[in-house]
Amino acid sequence: MKVHGTCHCGRITYEAEVDPDKVSLCNCADCQVLSGTAYRVSAPVPAEDFHLLTGQPKVYVKTAESGTRRRQSFCENCGTPIASSPDIDPPPTYSLRIGSMVERDQLPPRRQQWCRSALGWSQDLSGLPALPTQ
Repeated sequence: MKVHGTCHCGRITYEAEVDPDKVSLCNCADCQVLSGTAYRVSAPVPAEDFHLLTGQPKVYVKTAESGTRRRQSFCENCGTPIASSPDIDPPPTYSLRIGSMVERDQLPPRRQQWCRSALGWSQDLSGLPALPTQ
């Protein structure tokens, strides 16, 4: 599926070809902190299927508990997370952040990982009142 992405301020834009069946939700503590919310939803994409059209993301390298280093790419102006990738050149894959994609409503997660770190309240929001849009 072809997707189009942009950061909030519009400085970074991209196109990519993603497999909707590989979209996943990560509950790990690092994703909670880096996303500023309860979890992060991402779609993996081979490097050859990711095309940065405008802008250049800023990169922060995070080291996981396992020792694995991953590049976290984001807009340095507005802070929108764009992707993560292995800390090697050139990265063979990217994990694109669904929130920056125009087509995000068509990409529900198909699996979740790091469930032991999941926030209990984030696992069932069905009883939460839905407020009308403003």
